[in-house]
Amino acid sequence: MVSLGVGRVMASLPGCAFLAWNLLLLSAAHSVRLSRQFGSAQQYGSSNPGPSYETYYFTQQVDHFGFYEDATFKQRYLVSDTYWRKPGGPILFYTGNEGDITLFCNNTGFMWDVAEEMGAMLVFAEHRYYGESMPFGDLAFSDPKHLNYLTSEQALADFAVLLRYFKATTEGAQNSPVIALGGSYGGMLAAWFRMKYPDVVVGAIASSAPIWQFEDLVPCNEYYQVVTNDFKKSGPGCSESVRNSWAAINRMAETTDGLQWLSNAFHLCCPLKSKEDVAVFKGWLSETWVSLAMVDYPYPASFLEPLPAWPIQVVCKFLKDPKSGDKDLLQDIFQAVNVYYNYTGDTPCLNTSQTASGSLGDLGWSYQACTEMVMPFCSDGVSDMFEPQSWDLQAFSDECYKQWGVRPRGSWVTTVYGGKNISSHSNIIFSNGGLDPWSAGGVKESLSDSLLAVLIPEGAHHLDLRSNNADDPKSVLLARSLEVEYMKKWIAQARTGRD
Repeated sequence: MVSLGVGRVMASLPGCAFLAWNLLLLSAAHSVRLSRQFGSAQQYGSSNPGPSYETYYFTQQVDHFGFYEDATFKQRYLVSDTYWRKPGGPILFYTGNEGDITLFCNNTGFMWDVAEEMGAMLVFAEHRYYGESMPFGDLAFSDPKHLNYLTSEQALADFAVLLRYFKATTEGAQNSPVIALGGSYGGMLAAWFRMKYPDVVVGAIASSAPIWQFEDLVPCNEYYQVVTNDFKKSGPGCSESVRNSWAAINRMAETTDGLQWLSNAFHLCCPLKSKEDVAVFKGWLSETWVSLAMVDYPYPASFLEPLPAWPIQVVCKFLKDPKSGDKDLLQDIFQAVNVYYNYTGDTPCLNTSQTASGSLGDLGWSYQACTEMVMPFCSDGVSDMFEPQSWDLQAFSDECYKQWGVRPRGSWVTTVYGGKNISSHSNIIFSNGGLDPWSAGGVKESLSDSLLAVLIPEGAHHLDLRSNNADDPKSVLLARSLEVEYMKKWIAQARTGRD
């Protein structure tokens, strides 16, 4: 990865270079989207014919914590009561992530798989400033003033107000216990929802939730070490090939002919013409390796392109000779990257802005990363396979100010949610996959009898929230079984306490 300082050239980049630079800035600001890696629902192997739900809208306050701003907006939420046993049947409530809620509804297969067994109603709530839930409508992203209410605290308050209304107005739901579920940022929200509103939800399943990826709660280089280990154990010479590729790229980029060779060798849609283009290119490669770790699932799935089962193992078949010459090594790197972007062979060229969709989801998370979701990341090129990159909060703050006109508050999340001092809370399961880079900031050891850590050694990003699949490793089956066991326990406790 490259220094954030080179962001000064952003405004001068033309065309696709500007789009690709936006990707690098988002990645450097670490707004690599936490939970965009869901994949196609058709790949999940679920026995369900497909999610069936009704769509509703609820009028929310734009500002829950002040009294001057009285504007409102329509929050979208989705409901399925197909298997609900009323009155008083449980409600499984998905705490919406940084994206369109229908994506999470259609692909959080675990909830659909267990709904019948638990007699549960499913509710999926959209996060403000994502999908259709837009405060201020078309002006939502127009300036920092209109974005000021895009915070996790406001989103949690939305969920609490929505649930109180929903239970009060839904026949038979007044005494229904509610359990929050979410993956990645949604998992963080599920855990924080239980912590902040224990009267609203009786428990939470927080999958792949990096609630400790803030300040100095965990080493800033552990994230990239997890990615590196995934590649290291997937094939001899694999991680070393990636580590050696950075210097090879730098050497090739020293000349105009070298830039042309790189552009042709990687079949780039936009040729590399400058040092800034090369920085974007390397940022794109870095994010590709991270994305592969996040989606290293045991069965085929579709993301940007269809992916094979255990995609890193397939990638590593091309990365066996880390000591080969620059051109041979980089041609191997191209073949490896092609697995992620062009496994079918139908893509005519590779677009280095492809991982940044330019959607409001990307913009929204970029803003959140520049305000309260400040996650330090670094790499040293020795214990990991990435270019050395130190964490520089001031440089990060300067880039955020250029992009959004705001500066981050690096210690705010730990102040609001308690950092590692959460042992007074209860009824939360933190699940983490051993292959998932976000496990670096997750809770991996149980803190009490009711704050449980569940480890899934063969699991990538929130694998446990995906539907049951014939190729699932035993560890994820055990994790799901434990999660269901505890959800039933929490529901029974809530009913006993009410009786």
